[in-house]
Amino acid sequence: MERSVLTRLLVLTGLLVVAFVGTITTLNLTLYSASGFVHSYLDSLARHDVDGVLAMPGVTLSKTVSTRLTEPDALGALSGIRLMSERDNGDGTHSVKYGYTIDGEKGSTMFRVEHSGSRLGLFSAWRFVESPVGILRVTPLNADAFDANGVHLAAKSGPSVPNDFLVFTPSSIRLSHTSTYLVAPKTTALVQGIGSTVSATIDVAANRAFVAEVQKELHKYLADCVTQKVLLPTGCPMGKQISDRVQNDPAWSMVKYPTITIVPSGQAGSWQVPETPGVAHLVVKVRSIFDGTISDFNQDVPFTVRYLITFQPNGGPLITAQ
Repeated sequence: MERSVLTRLLVLTGLLVVAFVGTITTLNLTLYSASGFVHSYLDSLARHDVDGVLAMPGVTLSKTVSTRLTEPDALGALSGIRLMSERDNGDGTHSVKYGYTIDGEKGSTMFRVEHSGSRLGLFSAWRFVESPVGILRVTPLNADAFDANGVHLAAKSGPSVPNDFLVFTPSSIRLSHTSTYLVAPKTTALVQGIGSTVSATIDVAANRAFVAEVQKELHKYLADCVTQKVLLPTGCPMGKQISDRVQNDPAWSMVKYPTITIVPSGQAGSWQVPETPGVAHLVVKVRSIFDGTISDFNQDVPFTVRYLITFQPNGGPLITAQ
């Protein structure tokens, strides 16, 4: 009887040992494998768990490049994480390739990890050979601020100058600009390669409100110009030199207001209205200096306008004739 119980205990112990060894083996082939290590990183990234990401061995952030886009509110939507391949390189490192979907775009990244010992003497420990980060280089043309994944960022280097931001790999960054007078079409930058630099340009342009505001100011300005009863209205684009003698007050009116466009000036932070035609009308009685006859000068007078536009401290446009 005692021998039977002992036998059963030995069998049970053997089974437990086998099960334990099997569990350890399974865990080392899955959760604690090279691919499992990378999957844990990607899972933390998908959950926007930045603390969890930074706690993983081998993940480091540069102290010289902005890390604003590595913060939780700036991360994209990562899903569909799937192992594509894993290769033992024979030197203690593994190359692990994962596919995923990020903000609706499919992509893949190759990670290289190395064996770094064990945990509790049982489980394999790994670390990234190269920190899984990249650089997004953003150039906001004609503006000094932009939005990245809904986060408002100031371009420290100024308008139309590249600005570098550190991002986790992979990252999808939706870039845009919307302000009182400016707008840019949305563009998406996908950073997939570890250690890579991806450049993106935000093409900021004048919006309809900006054009309408300047057009309104121009109408008002030209309407004031034609109230001046002189041949050369002061500070105005229209004017007419007449060699004959003027007999009454000149009368100006507008025939066609210039229909403006606003384009970048080439100077950081400023805009311009390129040379744009308009037409005024002048009526005045003149006496000929040759024979003394009096006649009406009654003609359209073409003119052009060209302006430089900058922004005042209060945000309003300052329009200067060129």
